[in-house]
Amino acid sequence: MNREYRNTIIAGNWKMNLLASGVKAYADELMSLVPEFYKWCDAVACVPFTSLNAAIEAFNGSRVGVGAQNMSQHESGAYTGEVSGEQLTDLGVKYVIIGHSERRGIYGETDDSVNKKVHAALSKPLRPIICVGESLEQREIGVTNDLVAMQVKMALHGVTDDLFRSVIIAYEPIWAIGTGRNATPEDAQEVCYEIRAVIRMLYGDNAAKAVSVLYGGSMNDKNAFDLLAQPDIDGGLIGGASLKPDSFAAIINAANQG
Repeated sequence: MNREYRNTIIAGNWKMNLLASGVKAYADELMSLVPEFYKWCDAVACVPFTSLNAAIEAFNGSRVGVGAQNMSQHESGAYTGEVSGEQLTDLGVKYVIIGHSERRGIYGETDDSVNKKVHAALSKPLRPIICVGESLEQREIGVTNDLVAMQVKMALHGVTDDLFRSVIIAYEPIWAIGTGRNATPEDAQEVCYEIRAVIRMLYGDNAAKAVSVLYGGSMNDKNAFDLLAQPDIDGGLIGGASLKPDSFAAIINAANQG
């Protein structure tokens, strides 16, 4: 992390877990465990659509932002089951995950649809957490950096310098999500460094210094400190470890380092 230039962000991705009825108890416990974490990082709870209202109410007045896990690229219309950026901001949502590997792999999202969703998010405005990352096969044949660079470039195609300031990038090696396998801190740092290099090429040195790059490959309370100690890892996109307030709090506390 480098707090001189950019924010540390710990974002929880609840995926399709937990209920709206349990959000207040979760929020109360989390705030009791780390009442002043805002001094060292921003926290985000990316909850299911059904829990957005409850989360906004439960975290009201705190430094925890609420995010959605997906959104439509369309503003409105006959898109049954979809949710627009305007509908999210109307609720009070501040962040949205875009291009998560599960959305790409299970639901067929492409680099083109990710780019359209990024533009839709930034127009509302929402802060997009743009996910990029490689499969195990892609890592083993040595195309990680090239692939991730391409994903970053395609996701940001047409995004202007002023809008880019709201962007967050999350590197999530697909082979490390929910598998119990983890990239070493050095492996994660290498790719996050390359992501920052791509941003430098696209938007210049100041933008590269300012953008928050998160690690999203099974970060937990045991490996968070070492991952967050890397100079180009500015936080985490946390899956399973965000479902329990105590483990999520431990990760937030791990961000309290120089």
